[in-house]
Amino acid sequence: MMKHAVPSIRITEGNQAPIRDDRAFVLYWMIAFRRTEWNFSLDRAIQWAVQLDRPLVIFEPLRIGYEWASNRIHGFVIDGMADTARQIARQRNPGILHYPYVEPAHDQDKGLLEALAKDACVIVTDDFPCFFLPRMVAAATKRLSVRMEKVDSNGLLPIRAATQVFTSAFSFRAFLQNELPAHLSAVPDAEPFTQLILPVIEPLPAELIRRWPPASQKMLEASTSALAPLCIDHSVGVADYRGGPTAASKRLEEFLDRSLADYTRLANQPDDDSRSGLSPYLHFGHISAHNLFHELMSREGWSIDRLSKRSGGKRQGWWNTSPGAESWLDEFVTWRELGFNMTAKRDDFNRFESLPEWSQATLEKHAQDRREFVYSHADFAAAKTHDELWNAAQRQLVREGRIHNYMRMLWGKKILEWTPTPRAAIEIMIDLNNRFAIDGRDPNSYSGIFWCLGRYDRPWGPERPIYGTVRYMSSDNTRRKLRVKEYLRRYGPTPADSAQGD
Repeated sequence: MMKHAVPSIRITEGNQAPIRDDRAFVLYWMIAFRRTEWNFSLDRAIQWAVQLDRPLVIFEPLRIGYEWASNRIHGFVIDGMADTARQIARQRNPGILHYPYVEPAHDQDKGLLEALAKDACVIVTDDFPCFFLPRMVAAATKRLSVRMEKVDSNGLLPIRAATQVFTSAFSFRAFLQNELPAHLSAVPDAEPFTQLILPVIEPLPAELIRRWPPASQKMLEASTSALAPLCIDHSVGVADYRGGPTAASKRLEEFLDRSLADYTRLANQPDDDSRSGLSPYLHFGHISAHNLFHELMSREGWSIDRLSKRSGGKRQGWWNTSPGAESWLDEFVTWRELGFNMTAKRDDFNRFESLPEWSQATLEKHAQDRREFVYSHADFAAAKTHDELWNAAQRQLVREGRIHNYMRMLWGKKILEWTPTPRAAIEIMIDLNNRFAIDGRDPNSYSGIFWCLGRYDRPWGPERPIYGTVRYMSSDNTRRKLRVKEYLRRYGPTPADSAQGD
């Protein structure tokens, strides 16, 4: 049975090597979209397996040597690997093999992809435009003698549909409103294994398995004892919520049931839990933007003919849904995919030079302004500033691996204000966010960090010390605008905070 085709705009050839149709299997190198549903990469691998009449190997590795590796990040990823293993086992499909691999020590994974590639007809992998993944894929393709394809399953809009870097949410939203409708009907398969018949897969070579054994059941439980031997940061503990597609689906259902109706009214209140909480799952590919969109719009009774004929980049009214759904769509479609647009098209997305020219100029002008408070990296990490509201935001990040969205803006603005230079502020924000946040190291991480310094924004008067014309925020104004009493109580200091923040 031929599965439906993946849109060509989402497929990029990684190399010019041939397809080896005389080899044993099709290999899906799962590195970013760690799920077995609503996944264009998996669909493409299945398409090749059906076309070539070969079984499918889903190779899902986790390296140990990536920057900021910790119990928190490793544990969340491994939760998803265990979930995927269970989902594939339930299929009882003899033509599919899931090979989860957790690298036990630095450089122990060297040679593994090439060993698998020797028996692969074609390799499909994930096209994620951030962190170390693009460099890793580019390096791997040079070493392979078999065709490698990269597939974009990041968002509703294919990354390659936009040829320019957008500098504001308004301009990108206007582009989306014209371009996105043509892509909404092309969706990944929600049940890609249904009625899928492939040849029975032979066991992988014994020598390969001896050298690179699959993750044990104990490892897939992601317990502290299982993670303890790994050379990762054990001071950053696991979060109190689990990773994986099952947990992601449950969180989505809870959000739609309990929070969506009041989303517009309550989303900015730090003492309210109406935020979706889906960002970590989107980051690690445990849930798909297409899946989120489908579930939301099914509840809205929506169809594409309800799209407004008048666009123009306005935030409300184009989707023609309930107010809560309209607000959430703008965040998880417009703002999320705006970040992917930047990281996919600018290599310097994580550097000061990627800021708008006006922002660079005003920050440079005020770089030598006197700072009333200057804190070290260690002070910030341990939430040891004079500002109890900022400290509460940092403690939330350290404890939970996330910060409330509004508080994240204040968090970043104050780091700019309390560091010697804007470049030093960027370094500290990136390190703290990527070290502690489960959804760090993501295009949206850099959108949020660099927004604090003017990205996607405009000049604001009056011109101030340190900020220049970059938008100003203060803890006092935040206290007046939002309900923070319960937030301060919840994220007050405990003896454990300084140990994990060191």
